[in-house]
Amino acid sequence: MTSPAKAGFLPVILGPLIHGYTAARSFHEIYGVKSVMLARNKTGYTWASSILDLRLHEDLNDDDAFLRILTEAAAELQAEHGVPLVLVPSNDIYVEMVARHAERLSGHYLFNSPREELRAQLMDKEAFYTLAQQHGLDIPATQIHRVGEPFELQIDRFPVVIKPTHSNQWWQHHTQIRGHQKVYRLGSLDEVLDVVSAVEDSPYRESLIIQEYVPGDDTKNWDAVLYLNSEAKCELVTLGQVALQEHAANAVGTYSAIISKYDEAIMLKFRDFLEAVGYTGIANADMKWDERDGVYKVMEINCRPGRSSYYTSQLGHPMMQYLVDDVVHGRRRELTLAQGDVLFRVTPRYVLKEYVKDPQVLAEVKRLFRERRDSNPLTYAKDLSPRRNAYLLGRHLRQGRKYAAGTWQQD
Repeated sequence: MTSPAKAGFLPVILGPLIHGYTAARSFHEIYGVKSVMLARNKTGYTWASSILDLRLHEDLNDDDAFLRILTEAAAELQAEHGVPLVLVPSNDIYVEMVARHAERLSGHYLFNSPREELRAQLMDKEAFYTLAQQHGLDIPATQIHRVGEPFELQIDRFPVVIKPTHSNQWWQHHTQIRGHQKVYRLGSLDEVLDVVSAVEDSPYRESLIIQEYVPGDDTKNWDAVLYLNSEAKCELVTLGQVALQEHAANAVGTYSAIISKYDEAIMLKFRDFLEAVGYTGIANADMKWDERDGVYKVMEINCRPGRSSYYTSQLGHPMMQYLVDDVVHGRRRELTLAQGDVLFRVTPRYVLKEYVKDPQVLAEVKRLFRERRDSNPLTYAKDLSPRRNAYLLGRHLRQGRKYAAGTWQQD
């Protein structure tokens, strides 16, 4: 293990999910350094991991406590190691908190996150769709319903999708929303009215998005990951086609397997959009190919790495290395539109063989298996933790049952 003094910095990661673990793995792979992870709870991915120091704080999501915890942690870590601290928020809640407290945190940490005004605009889907259309990005037919106002469905083709404009508030109140799902796919007006009524009866007070469902199975979903440096210049764009997503209703839009792809036009389109709005940091764009009119329909842009963003490392472009070069060393890179032939997956091969339905994509998945171009970043030979490895074995065995019980099937 490389000391922080030798590495020249110490990573501090916020959040214990797959996003956080793959960041810790990248830091360990590239620099040999052990990350500090701050989280509310432990997960099987991070519990007992030998490549990170997990520190639990039950009140980490409380705004006042968040700032206190990070300030105290910075003082302790600086006193112990005397090196710059690189801060990596790995989920939406912590991205929001870091952006909101950026001025005070910048006295203790190095980080690259979008300014709060822009982050809020991108994460509020109503504002994002307006901004996207202004800059030439295509979106599905969309209606915004403000909770508390009279409702009348304006979209005339079913199925439709309903999702929140404000995902953080949605998750804060999800236990109080009758029949809560991350995203609803509904086939009739009665189903739409029932969901709207359930939300109206809950504490959630932001708007709802009612959107035409773009037809097609999981493989019509696409993913892009971008890094824009602290001067808002894009240095990296990657693109991938989804082979499989989670099928549990509360995890829709969470990708389980991605095949790397290259399409210069769409990659540059996202580069141009994010540079035009002055974005800084890591961005993850979700879109779906609409065969009816031959365009990618953009669903959202997240102000953080996605769960599947580790495929940038498989392509030879680790996102954490771009971050360190930028905020620690002040290095600048020319734009790279990444090319390669890899398969990212966090599901076992047997699950992909059964649940990837598109014959052409399935054949590509099997080819990448044969050529050993697939990788599961959760399985890391240098993470020497028997307890964690036992968890991963159990997870491997449970994945088949999980997909068999899944209720979200795209067609």
